[in-house]
Amino acid sequence: MNTFIVYVIRSVNHNFTYVGLTDNLERRLYQHNHKAGRSTRPYAPYTLIYTESFEDRTSARKREKYLKSTAGKNHLRKVLSKTGDSQY
Repeated sequence: MNTFIVYVIRSVNHNFTYVGLTDNLERRLYQHNHKAGRSTRPYAPYTLIYTESFEDRTSARKREKYLKSTAGKNHLRKVLSKTGDSQY
């Protein structure tokens, strides 16, 4: 059974964050950092700042969409500020 991961990455050199969904986080981070994604290419390299795991793609996609919303971004800011990562 696949595990689906919703992740947040931050550009090392720019003020840019990206929320995504994958079933292979290591491969996806490699793609982002080697400029394989069109929307993230200009801002590489990236560091991983947040993940959540889900048993099914539907639940993961709902969470990804939420985290991309204004309410979701505010939620991430709150969670990340508790970990000392206040740059989101």
